[in-house]
Amino acid sequence: MAGFGITAVAVAPLAPDPARLPQRVLSEVVEPAGLAEQLVALASHDMTLTRSDITRGTDTASGLLARLGVRDQEALAFLRSDSTARLLLGGRGGKMVQVETDASGALLQLVARYPAERSELAGSHFTRLTLSRVDGRWLALLQNVPYTAQTRLASGSIHSTLFSATDESGIPDAVAAQIAEIFATDIDFHRELRRGDTFSVVYETLTADGEPVPWNEGAGRVLAAEFVNAGRAHHAVWYQADSGRGAYFGLDGQSKRRSFLSSPMEFSRVTSGFAMRMHPILNVQRRHLGVDYAAPIGTPVRSVGDGVVDFAGRQNGYGNVVEIKHGKERSTLYAHLSSIDVRQGQRVEQGQRVGAVGMTGWTTGPHLHFEFRVDGRHQDPLSVAKASGAVPLDTAARAQFAEIARGLQAKLVVAETLAGQRVLAE
Repeated sequence: MAGFGITAVAVAPLAPDPARLPQRVLSEVVEPAGLAEQLVALASHDMTLTRSDITRGTDTASGLLARLGVRDQEALAFLRSDSTARLLLGGRGGKMVQVETDASGALLQLVARYPAERSELAGSHFTRLTLSRVDGRWLALLQNVPYTAQTRLASGSIHSTLFSATDESGIPDAVAAQIAEIFATDIDFHRELRRGDTFSVVYETLTADGEPVPWNEGAGRVLAAEFVNAGRAHHAVWYQADSGRGAYFGLDGQSKRRSFLSSPMEFSRVTSGFAMRMHPILNVQRRHLGVDYAAPIGTPVRSVGDGVVDFAGRQNGYGNVVEIKHGKERSTLYAHLSSIDVRQGQRVEQGQRVGAVGMTGWTTGPHLHFEFRVDGRHQDPLSVAKASGAVPLDTAARAQFAEIARGLQAKLVVAETLAGQRVLAE
């Protein structure tokens, strides 16, 4: 050990001090090759260029390829003639398109991604359309591919409305609508929201082959959420057992799902509640026996509970109407519809579409008139929804749920620190 120490001391002084080394600056003018020579040099390499864009409703085949820098008459002819390839420009715009070309602009491959058109795959899959050259021939391949989900955390504080607060926090509107839906039987977002209320959320964003999707802002399912309203905290955790459909549960294992939804539509603006009002057409004070929801024509209307369609047709001032029986005592009515999507005698499930918002019958604008009756007497729909029973978590699933809930609770704690910041992606 001593010998090694002496050696180190003896050798160290022999190293030169970098600060004392002589320094000299050299400068030399470099003349780049001409542009033509550079292009020739680039063309001599097997270089590929990648460009991306979003289709527009007014796009033509030639216009889209030109915008993507593609100069390939054979590919253009195939895009115009092949029935599968023509799907690229079919329907609405908004498809994500990515092309690979060589240095001359000849197309090597085109890949388009857009929402799956098959209703049973909507929300879980996207469609991938691939145009590629195989053995000297152009081929088009159409596939339905599952989305890849990424988890994001966010939080915010209420200053005016839920949607303005989620906008400030960078949360997609689709996620805000889910939050309102999840806590609808705990909080009346039209009347009980308070300045200073806070929320935290863990949710999924969807990617198509790793690319964020532009439709619905790529929002997937809310996995967990906390909403503090007037000092009281409400929690929800998404849980799906190995068999059966998933649902939201509180931390106590009580389902957030009630026998009846609080609203026949996703979060929307209430224009007339269950109370006395001035009738908009008759111009007299009259008790309003339902709830009116303002929404654009065509907005989906859903059944608030399981039941059987008792009537589907036209009723005087109500215009197009659907009435649903929920057992012997309870029934609901959906009026002024622009379309009716069920038939008399049909069994429907909670959340199933029964029609669309319209302005048929006596109405001054597009909206849904909704009524809830118990033994033939009109009731406040929100009160009925809050009073309806909640389904507890199955005993056998409680251990697994508790483990999942603990993990999501930890993420909610992290999300709480993000108030006033952008969304955090894991």
